[in-house]
Amino acid sequence: MSTQKSLATEFEIVAKPTYVAAESKPDQQYHFFAYKMIIKNTGSVAAQLVSRHWIITDALGQVEEVRGPGVVGLQPKIQPGQTFEYESACPLTTSFGTMKGTYNMVSDEGENFVVDIPEFYLIAPQALH
Repeated sequence: MSTQKSLATEFEIVAKPTYVAAESKPDQQYHFFAYKMIIKNTGSVAAQLVSRHWIITDALGQVEEVRGPGVVGLQPKIQPGQTFEYESACPLTTSFGTMKGTYNMVSDEGENFVVDIPEFYLIAPQALH
């Protein structure tokens, strides 16, 4: 069990969310957010990202869970020292919310482990006023 924990801690996850005003329709309760995910393998073992699980919560406390294979149609193998980046998007009915989740990974040795995606905030500029 300790091996799984150490493998999970060998991945750094950074989220960079952006509000996309051109795609949003605030008067229709439609707020569009793009985000870039940066996944860095800081360890010594290669691993493949096989699936994802997102928990998306809007400002009203409504929760949506999204599960699926890989990310943006890919199941990348991330070598030691390598960084994998991708961009995706999330519409919300409120002007702010949060996202968090997990990536399910498999090491080259066949070990399954889970990497936590730290919670990050989706905030429209008008939500700050």
